[in-house]
Amino acid sequence: MNTFTRSVELLHRAMDVSSLRYQVAANNIANSEVPNYKRQEVNFESELKRAFESAADTEHNFELTRTDSRHIALNEPYDWRDVEPRRVTDWTTSSNANGNNVDAEFEATNILKIQMNYRLLTQLQNFEFSQVKLAMRK
Repeated sequence: MNTFTRSVELLHRAMDVSSLRYQVAANNIANSEVPNYKRQEVNFESELKRAFESAADTEHNFELTRTDSRHIALNEPYDWRDVEPRRVTDWTTSSNANGNNVDAEFEATNILKIQMNYRLLTQLQNFEFSQVKLAMRK
């Protein structure tokens, strides 16, 4: 896969994750007064990093032979395209007297951060396509 395609796919996935993060943060704010509601967040980058590291580590690993397709596959790289964002619920904290752990100010700040991140991702994707457009002119 060439660098352009990989970059565009990664940017597209990152934009999808940002959109999901926005929905989760908005849901947290909407439920900030609900008793015993626990805030959620989206986990994506750590799994994506693990997938990239597993692909890089396969160059230095020895290959294991499987005699049956039902055997556990070890040392196979984890494809980054298979990584999906996960909603994670914070069950460990409870900051309000009603058992709720949503801080509305933190969530509002988080939404601003998500919006700026999304804007940056759109600019990066625009830059990628402008480079292709420039190359096609020449």
